[in-house]
Amino acid sequence: MTSSAMESAAQPAQVADLIVACLEQLGIEYVFGVPGGAIEPLYNALARSQRRGGPRPVVARHETGAAFMADGYARATGKIGVCCATSGPGSTNLLTGVSCAYDNNVPLLVITGQPALPSFGKKALQESACTGVNIQGMFSHCTRYDTLVSHVDQIGSKLVNALMHASGVPCGPVHLSIPVDIQRAPLPGGLPAYNLASLLRDVVVFDETLMHLLLAEVKGARRMVIVIGGGHACSESISAILQLAEMTASRFVSSPDGKGLVDPRHHLYRGVFGFAGHETAEAVLRDDPDLILAIGVSFNEWTSGAWSDAVLNPRLVHIDVSEEHLARSPMARLHVRGRIRTVCERLVDMLRADGCPARASERDKNPGFALQEEAKFVSSAIPIKPQRLMRELSRRFPPGTLFLAEAGNSAAWAIHYLQPHERRVVRRHNHATRDWRGMDRRRGGDLGWLWVLMDFAPMGWAIGAAIGRACSGAHGPVVCITGDGSYLMSGQEISVAAAEGVAVIFVILNDAALGMVKHGQRLAGAERIAFDLPTVDFTLQAASMGIPAHVVRSPDDMERLDYAAMVARKGPTLIDVHIDGEEVPPIGLRLKALGTRK
Repeated sequence: MTSSAMESAAQPAQVADLIVACLEQLGIEYVFGVPGGAIEPLYNALARSQRRGGPRPVVARHETGAAFMADGYARATGKIGVCCATSGPGSTNLLTGVSCAYDNNVPLLVITGQPALPSFGKKALQESACTGVNIQGMFSHCTRYDTLVSHVDQIGSKLVNALMHASGVPCGPVHLSIPVDIQRAPLPGGLPAYNLASLLRDVVVFDETLMHLLLAEVKGARRMVIVIGGGHACSESISAILQLAEMTASRFVSSPDGKGLVDPRHHLYRGVFGFAGHETAEAVLRDDPDLILAIGVSFNEWTSGAWSDAVLNPRLVHIDVSEEHLARSPMARLHVRGRIRTVCERLVDMLRADGCPARASERDKNPGFALQEEAKFVSSAIPIKPQRLMRELSRRFPPGTLFLAEAGNSAAWAIHYLQPHERRVVRRHNHATRDWRGMDRRRGGDLGWLWVLMDFAPMGWAIGAAIGRACSGAHGPVVCITGDGSYLMSGQEISVAAAEGVAVIFVILNDAALGMVKHGQRLAGAERIAFDLPTVDFTLQAASMGIPAHVVRSPDDMERLDYAAMVARKGPTLIDVHIDGEEVPPIGLRLKALGTRK
């Protein structure tokens, strides 16, 4: 008898074992969290699982970081990210990361512990039930499903409900609050057999009547402009979207979070519309198009150009799976609700079957997109310009690199100036004639070379998400672009990357300031206060953990770095970049939305 079989014979399966078994069935390898007494039975189950090669824990340094890691893992794999925390402060520490996943439709299973049920109402340590600090009540506002498991017989149905809500439409985080005595309770009939894969399979749905109306709109358009959104729905659809653009010779722009799905040098691409975007993108939308086809665009503040009439007007046709997104474009002349991939593939097939001739491309007209202050993109000044830093990052890291940009100035610089060569999205997608039938309909990981947040946008997300993505085993280097303010909040998580032996390159834009606050105050004519940060040598922190670190002050310093060694290393690397902090990032849209732009 094997040791695992002996262990199973010696100890009956518990509720915690059922949870871990379901994760294993779904191919989920990691549970990100911080252990504690009220969650101990789950960690006991993970220990048993780890010994047999099943799901195992990754210990974050703060519970918020655990939620961010689960977020990155979910995006990278297309699976449900899992994070956990003990009762009381452990659970409340998860809230920011869970709220971020909720606002950005990222599927997470959030498991929190509670003291034993008989102690409810007796002021047990860190009690967070309805008789204490009501953690379930808090999570009810930022999850798709939120429940307390109060009896062993509830766990099966409530766990399945949670998993289905996490992967439904819209997807997002779900929360199970489980008292410690329930977690360790034996399962009366042993581990049940669930067919979770069939329950969580993506639904292929579209309205054929709407498809014919959409076909008529596209065929009748002579100057169509396509706006490509971000997120998983557009990521899995990008091949069909780009084929549609090329079949119809339609110029296209992207939302900020959609930029990473396209080749920035595509001859039909005119740049980013929205936060930190390009003038050429707005210009093409105002160049009298007869149809603006928005695909998977959320039309929030940053993706709509602060609700600009350049895109939100009666020439708009909006395709999306989300009712929330469609509700933000009431002026559109047609709304098509359905899975974006299915709708776009069907539209391409209908155009081909209808004999729609390919239109002449405007390859030589208005090529590319314009950068602000392009001279600074190639400047040799010291300290290095952030614009030049984005150029160097674009050039130095190999194809297949994923960049994650932190909230604030880091995101603004990356959205506007990053433009890597020879991206994998180009190689993966063949835009020639293609038969979509029989293609795998299971949810996959997000494609693309840039991840940025459009909603909630907490500082520290990119740090944790980069680690979660690296843990996923997805191919390609991971580069986290973050600021010194964010790193001072969450930089301790680099030790998780070191412990797990995953290659994440942390690029810190070090300007000794909360940069977006500093420049926002200046541009708004506000009082200049409370943005200064201490001068910090981040390489010393890295060295204390045995992590290689480099200081960069000039473009020449960037050239001297050994990028191949960083990418090949089984562990993190830190690059402390002392940027010119007086350079103003392209954040005017944010000030416009706040009503503070002068």
